[in-house]
Amino acid sequence: MSLINKGVPLSTAAAKAGMSEPTARKYRRTGKVPSEPRPARTWRTREDPYADVWEEAEKMLQIDSGLQAKTVFEELERRHPGRFRPGQLRTLQRRFRRWRAQHGPEKEVYFEQRHCPGERCQSDFTDMNSLYVTIDSEPFPHLLYHFVLTYSNWEWVNLAYSETFEALVEGLQASLWELGAVPLMHRTDNLSAATHNLKESRGRDFNDRYLAVLNHYHLEASRNNPGRANENGDVESQNYHFKNALDQRLRLRGSRDFSDVPAYMALVIAVVRDRNARHKELLAEELAVMRPLPVRPLPACRESFVTVSKWSTVRVAKKPYSVPSRLIGERLKVRLFAATVELYYHDELIGPFQRLRGDEPYRIDYRHLVHSLLRKPGAFARFVYQEALYPSLTYRRAYDALVEQQTGRADLEYIRILHLAATTLEAEVEAVLSKLLDAGEIPTFDTVRGQVAPRENDYPHVDLDEPDLKAYDDLLEHKEEAA
Repeated sequence: MSLINKGVPLSTAAAKAGMSEPTARKYRRTGKVPSEPRPARTWRTREDPYADVWEEAEKMLQIDSGLQAKTVFEELERRHPGRFRPGQLRTLQRRFRRWRAQHGPEKEVYFEQRHCPGERCQSDFTDMNSLYVTIDSEPFPHLLYHFVLTYSNWEWVNLAYSETFEALVEGLQASLWELGAVPLMHRTDNLSAATHNLKESRGRDFNDRYLAVLNHYHLEASRNNPGRANENGDVESQNYHFKNALDQRLRLRGSRDFSDVPAYMALVIAVVRDRNARHKELLAEELAVMRPLPVRPLPACRESFVTVSKWSTVRVAKKPYSVPSRLIGERLKVRLFAATVELYYHDELIGPFQRLRGDEPYRIDYRHLVHSLLRKPGAFARFVYQEALYPSLTYRRAYDALVEQQTGRADLEYIRILHLAATTLEAEVEAVLSKLLDAGEIPTFDTVRGQVAPRENDYPHVDLDEPDLKAYDDLLEHKEEAA
């Protein structure tokens, strides 16, 4: 158009513009260029299949706006057989979306919040099982405690196995001491480790032990309303982004299996540090206005006292743990950590035991009980914790084989085998049981003991010459002469 306005012939102008003469002639005739918008199309390109039945569909929406287009489409098919094709569902879905935008109920509005430096931190437990991490080829079910500063998005994580009070305190303190300062407020959701039900108002409020931890750090307590995870939105969002970053690092690594837990956590912390490196400037603003840490952290455990029952068990956090039977009736001190349980008798450590996780019902060590069962074999058949007396699947197979072959003596035979495992080597007894079962033989106690009997140590014989003490006498005489 510029060339034509300068008097350049149409063919020349079209060639220089890189278009055909008919196209150039069209633009000269209309006076419009391609960048100008075309008028909006106001006509349909095909007939509306719902023109005659839309009133029926709209009435259904007015009664219940939550109806899905597919549900109404199937209802219209029942009312008008053979009239609609499956490919026309998408058309109805677009009409539903347009109707909801114009006549539907009001939607919930989310209000973007203004964050101030050093003011608020949020924390949450996030399930990591979706990443399918394994330790030594075994599944590793676990959580991570996730701590986030809402202004700078600086974050820290700590390994956890369940949403307990001890895991919460351990994670919070680890995060604050890694940060090196304390913000004004800590916000969490309504997990039972920090809150409890109020009988009168039927609401929830913070429990005293959680408030005591926050008071130690002069942190204000805050929580979101039940069922409103968006009110804890910063950490919820960072949960997703962190797990995505860790997943990508695992993909680059080429394997999700680790030799041990510290090796896995080393990778986790490396991902956290890489993500935090992007927030150095904003973090500096926060640290400049935050308060210093207290002199020391609080003990990351809960102490209590329990008495050993006649069952040779103690109940810790409402779950039973077995202890040596010589402690029956004695009072023990319990130190409950996030991952372990320590039991003390007059300051002597009895444990530690791995703390029960999730739905695990009990932790019973057959070595604590087998000597008593040897005197009372009839108690085995209906023992509440009978499953704990099978150290492995091989032992269970051995017991089943004894039940099948030796009715009436199976319990006693098995208990004697179990006692043998407790007094020798469990793995060696298991190897013998496996060998006998694979050979189709009955794993009786006498047969097993014959192959596991302790062998006499073959010590090497060493000949030593009698020492010559004359050299010492000469040395003493030499010292006396020198004096």
